[in-house]
Amino acid sequence: MEAFALIDSHTIGALRTLTIGPEHKSLPPQAWGRSIEDFVADSPPMGLFQTPLLTLDSSRIDHNISVMATWATEAGVKLAPHGKTTMAPALWKRQLNSGSWAITLATIWQVQLARSFGVERIMLANALVDPVGLQWLAIELADHPEFEFYCWADGPGTIEAMNKALDDAGATRKVNVIVELGGEHGRTGARTTVAARAVADAITASSHLALAGVGGYEGALSHDRSEPGLTAVAGYLDSVADFHRELDSAGLYGDHAVVTAGGSAYQDLVVDRLASLADEDGSRGVATSVVLRSGAYIIHDDGFYSQISPMIPSRSEHPLEAAMHGWARVVSRPESGLALLDAGKRDLPYDEGLPIPQSVEGEITALNDQHSFLRFPPSDSTAPIGTVVRLGLSHPCTAFDKWRLIPVIDDAGSEDPRVVDLIHTFF
Repeated sequence: MEAFALIDSHTIGALRTLTIGPEHKSLPPQAWGRSIEDFVADSPPMGLFQTPLLTLDSSRIDHNISVMATWATEAGVKLAPHGKTTMAPALWKRQLNSGSWAITLATIWQVQLARSFGVERIMLANALVDPVGLQWLAIELADHPEFEFYCWADGPGTIEAMNKALDDAGATRKVNVIVELGGEHGRTGARTTVAARAVADAITASSHLALAGVGGYEGALSHDRSEPGLTAVAGYLDSVADFHRELDSAGLYGDHAVVTAGGSAYQDLVVDRLASLADEDGSRGVATSVVLRSGAYIIHDDGFYSQISPMIPSRSEHPLEAAMHGWARVVSRPESGLALLDAGKRDLPYDEGLPIPQSVEGEITALNDQHSFLRFPPSDSTAPIGTVVRLGLSHPCTAFDKWRLIPVIDDAGSEDPRVVDLIHTFF
């Protein structure tokens, strides 16, 4: 299926007819009552907007999509970017149009949302045992033969729950299930290949399920690029490869298998350890696709991923670029060396590092619900009340969920960037 057919452009385009109102945080009152399309037609200056604000950089998003698409193609793997990062169908469209094979999601509700925008190939990187969700899936698969769906399972209880719910729903199409292999002290996933093999056998014995591959999430096994961390990730990925070979040798697959891994921290190791399994024509066994599920790359950051990603200037000739920034205004100077900004935990991510001031000297040392504590030397007289501070941010996954409409600007480095679009999120 061609990329352009994987999502409904008309439905996404209809988002631009949305009427802006005061429920859309920090958009100017001048925009209320107008459609997105009408409001951004003249590229209003960012200075028209209120603070706090989160913005995206359009050219950097395009750059990151292109870099990752080229990198994956050259590595011989497919991309199924994790859509939970942005929950923004307009951005999913840009990724799919660049050649991404599918969109990955984390919950059945997210899958349902994606289906409402016509996404036709989805990987649910999670187990699905919710009977209501499985009933919906059974109907959706029956009504839409073009819809291609994958989910995960890591234990016999998952298979039992799926079989019962699908049987109760009168399912007519089999559900593709990928066996999730985990690691010690990791997150979900069968902890041994023996346990994983039992899951695979249960899938093949089911009248409602089809064994579709093997995969998991290596990012749960390390949080840095230390030698022990990289060794743990590499060893885990080797176990995924070995388990796929075991299932292939046993003839348990149908006519196609998926091997999938990859967050946005160790995609280089995924390629190093798994890319050789790709065998699209099945010349060495079952036809196999290696699928990378990185999600944060489209936005990248100035914090966690700027340090750990393999696609940064010190590790790559074609690095990713931070495509999101926070903007906050100094509202109080209650004591020497301290400024309070009007952005806090309700506005900016903080779970993988605090915001980083980029337009003034200083350090953000804490966030309250609606304030940031900006500290600098007592003798420093910068950042008087009213100053707007540009902030580098860490972890896009917990930035987008705080905003319904996110302005897209043409250049975060200019004195007063122009807003060229508004991205609608669904959280």
